[in-house]
Amino acid sequence: MLIIGAKGFAKEVLEICHQNGEIKNLAFYDDVNEDIGDSLFNQFPILHSLKQAKFYFETIDNQFTIGVGNPLLREKLTSKFASIGGVLTGTISKNACIGSYGVNIEKGCNIMTNVVLTNDVIIEKGVLINQMTSIGHDVKVGEFTEICPNVCISGNCTIDQKVFIGTGAILLPGIKIGANSVIGAGAVVTEDLPENCVAVGIPAKIIKQK
Repeated sequence: MLIIGAKGFAKEVLEICHQNGEIKNLAFYDDVNEDIGDSLFNQFPILHSLKQAKFYFETIDNQFTIGVGNPLLREKLTSKFASIGGVLTGTISKNACIGSYGVNIEKGCNIMTNVVLTNDVIIEKGVLINQMTSIGHDVKVGEFTEICPNVCISGNCTIDQKVFIGTGAILLPGIKIGANSVIGAGAVVTEDLPENCVAVGIPAKIIKQK
């Protein structure tokens, strides 16, 4: 599998792959950082061009996963690497606690260590759920949303696509979050939020409409 990115969050994805015993033919992609070198931890090759990535997909493994945050960037990179033959693939920690009934995790999701998903939870394409986050029953999380560590999402919440939820935020039951919105770290969301807004504080208040 090719992990898109070779710094930061990509290293956390590497750990999930390691814990799951999925490091055979593992490689990274980084065409941004000039100081990154040609291998990570002197073990995993780092590719630097789409030509190299295309060759990897054709000759070694066509699977890739997104090893960077930022909802818009995750969506853009998914399209970019799918266009050269890659197949978007998820990584789910064996130490995540996934409900047994009504859970649907679509392709390309990164579900990290100690995440808790209860029952009747829908996680759409390309979502990132970082460590220690808990998601209650009857929740839907839209495509390419990024949920940072230690977030608590109560039951019956609906989160639209490409939302960013900061570390330690809390969503009370039944909350709806519009597409492309940003919820600040530590915010407590007590009311529905529209699309394209930035909300922070306790209780969360809109400070910007994008």
